[in-house]
Amino acid sequence: MNRTLALIAAAGSFALLFSAFGFQYIGDMAPCKLCIWQRWPHGIAIFAGVMIYAFGQRVWGYLGAAAAFVSGAIGFYHSGVEQKWWEGPNSCTSSPVGALTPDELLNQIMTAPLVRCDEIPWDFLALSMATWNGIMSFTLFGIWVIALRRA
Repeated sequence: MNRTLALIAAAGSFALLFSAFGFQYIGDMAPCKLCIWQRWPHGIAIFAGVMIYAFGQRVWGYLGAAAAFVSGAIGFYHSGVEQKWWEGPNSCTSSPVGALTPDELLNQIMTAPLVRCDEIPWDFLALSMATWNGIMSFTLFGIWVIALRRA
């Protein structure tokens, strides 16, 4: 396994995840449910890269490749939802209610940003963030595969 390529792929996932948080916290673009789903595999790929750096075991390369592939697949699925080619998830998630009073809960609901998976909040070269994530994630998948094939 080529450690350098594996670390480049993990760094690519870090860059994508860093960019996503930048859009969220600096660009004030709250993520939708599918955006969040695309982030988790990048975290796993970063973890795989750290494990490869520390231990160099090949199994972590397979985990990194699988994670990049999953994020790319979710990205293209999300892109299809944005283009109205198919429907996205119709469920919502929320934080735990806990010990909130009814007034506090209503205020939390009313101030929460409404983020739809089928709307494109930003694009570059006529491609949405979800599409770019799909493209870049499958590119990272390719780098992971090449890293696994090279000794």
